[in-house]
Amino acid sequence: MILKICGITNQPDADAAIAAGATAIGFNFYPMSPRYIAPELAACIATPGARRVGVFVNEPVAHIAETARIAALDVAQLHGDETPDEYPSGIAVWKAARVSADFDFSQFDNCPAEALLLDGPAAGLYGGAGLSFDWTLARHARHRIIVAGGLDASNVARAISLAQPWGVDSCSRIESSPGKKDHMKMIDFLRAAKAAPAV
Repeated sequence: MILKICGITNQPDADAAIAAGATAIGFNFYPMSPRYIAPELAACIATPGARRVGVFVNEPVAHIAETARIAALDVAQLHGDETPDEYPSGIAVWKAARVSADFDFSQFDNCPAEALLLDGPAAGLYGGAGLSFDWTLARHARHRIIVAGGLDASNVARAISLAQPWGVDSCSRIESSPGKKDHMKMIDFLRAAKAAPAV
């Protein structure tokens, strides 16, 4: 299972995440985010053994490709209004979507993304807001699913049980402040996710 820690801005947080079992590290390249990191700084953060994921919102393909080159990304996680013909080539894509009660997975039937990252509602904002959604809805997807939004050690096992996802992703609920991880909360989240019964 993919165990992703997002919003990494510094080496100590990355080191702690990987030591605790994270298999993917997320860097936020959305300039409006309080967790924004410049590609050149992300490039300096080592993440041995973990997939490097870049978060983008409505960026031109050429900009994503250049950022991916600079920051040595493995995955582009797209949170904007991108259509499949606007996906970058030569890199895996995780397409993010906010889930509401009337969410319709059919809009992604022909989506070529490696996975869908399902996030909670964000009041019209791009990206997540630390809110969860009805995890049972994820079972209706035909794609690999990564569950995000409001996850921490207290609920990740239940999310895994109900959604049966390919991966889980945590950010704001395991922070001491935006862009700074609370190492104990992060470690507890990863331990709980790894201990959750396999589906």
